[in-house]
Amino acid sequence: MELDCTAVLADVWLMLDGECDDATRARLQHHMDHCSPCIEAYGIEEKIKSLLSRKCGGDRAPDSLRDRLSLEIRRSVTVTRVETTE
Repeated sequence: MELDCTAVLADVWLMLDGECDDATRARLQHHMDHCSPCIEAYGIEEKIKSLLSRKCGGDRAPDSLRDRLSLEIRRSVTVTRVETTE
């Protein structure tokens, strides 16, 4: 399955954070191996992640912020139930 650059760039942070499965990582890597604009964008994002890690590596979000974010994430989850009639 061919990926377009928009899909690859949308998942770059998942790949950088090690949050994608092996199949997704392989598809993204295959695309970037053949697409110089995407590999360049990946390199830029990798440098940004490294810089953020160096400058903010020891910082932890306050518990109140973490709690508010968790609440908002739970509120934004949409559950869809699909029923079939056979």
